[in-house]
Amino acid sequence: MRLTSYIFLKLDKDKENKNLRPGSMYESQRTDSLFEHYRFVADPRQSPVRIDKFLMDRIEKVTRNRLQRAIRDGAITVNGENVKPNHKIRPNDVVLILLPDPPEVNVPVQPEDIPLDIVYEDDTLLVVNKPAGMVVHPGVGHSTGTLVNALAYHLRDVDLPFRDDYVSRPGLVHRIDKETSGLLVVAKTEHAMSHLAKQFFDHTSYRRYLALVWGGFDEETEGTISMNIGRDPFNRMNQRTFPTGDLGKHAVTHYKVMEDLYYVSLIECRLETGRTHQIRVHMKHLGHTLFNDKRYGGDQILKGTVYTKYKQFVENAFNLCPRQALHAKSLGFVHPETGEEMRFDCDLPDDMVQCLDKWRKYLSTRKK
Repeated sequence: MRLTSYIFLKLDKDKENKNLRPGSMYESQRTDSLFEHYRFVADPRQSPVRIDKFLMDRIEKVTRNRLQRAIRDGAITVNGENVKPNHKIRPNDVVLILLPDPPEVNVPVQPEDIPLDIVYEDDTLLVVNKPAGMVVHPGVGHSTGTLVNALAYHLRDVDLPFRDDYVSRPGLVHRIDKETSGLLVVAKTEHAMSHLAKQFFDHTSYRRYLALVWGGFDEETEGTISMNIGRDPFNRMNQRTFPTGDLGKHAVTHYKVMEDLYYVSLIECRLETGRTHQIRVHMKHLGHTLFNDKRYGGDQILKGTVYTKYKQFVENAFNLCPRQALHAKSLGFVHPETGEEMRFDCDLPDDMVQCLDKWRKYLSTRKK
């Protein structure tokens, strides 16, 4: 049986794999956001053999070193338990290979005629302004209606390239969360994909976000957060900061206060790195959780009074912006073909504009 090399390439790139350890998942194909990619069942007459040897006999084009690393990282389990590379496989043992991403390599993308807000397009790439609420690519629970489905229709005559062999993510160089709005660049050619992906990997691309967060900043109007980010071992759907040691991945966010409204603040965030939920996690660590960020507690009142009238006001503000108030406003990179410095910008969406206006009016009334 052949195991596609992308799994082990992913494991090699993921320095936080030690956070993948899931505990028992012998009976389940998906537990705590980990997905079963491959399952091997030992023969009833299996003689005791080391797990790395057992797998090398069944997987093509993978080294023992890679297998041992994956075993130590908890991505390979026996009967639902983490084991050591020298563990002996015995009759009827079940060996699973698990990863945080669903096994979507062979899932074809269905083109769908979904309107796209295209900011720029040429023969090499396009830049699109994604609305909040749109999932970027197909996955578990979202097989249709995604940005990639829309791109597959718009670019149906283009053979889009892939990054890391993900067939369900054609053209995608980077991603933003479902409820985050704003700019994304899409590669149309292999060269563009390679060139743009390297810029994002080397952190030479330019990304600027606007976010509405809870609380005022007093005198600290700008700063830098440099803290590792990794999967939360207690809630694997979330990310968290790791201030010391080798847990998580290096992450750097520069922030600047654009408007302080005492109860909330509009801030600008510039990313040096692109970790999952980076701005959301870094700002929560700073004590300024994103407004209406349900995953990280921003859908609770984190600044202000407990009076019913204020609670109703905040609830109305949540209704105006029913998602985390985060917008990928600016995007910059070097064009893969021309070498030109490209820079794009898009306005705040209406939900964030209306929410901001509501807070401005509330603050002006409070001061009178």
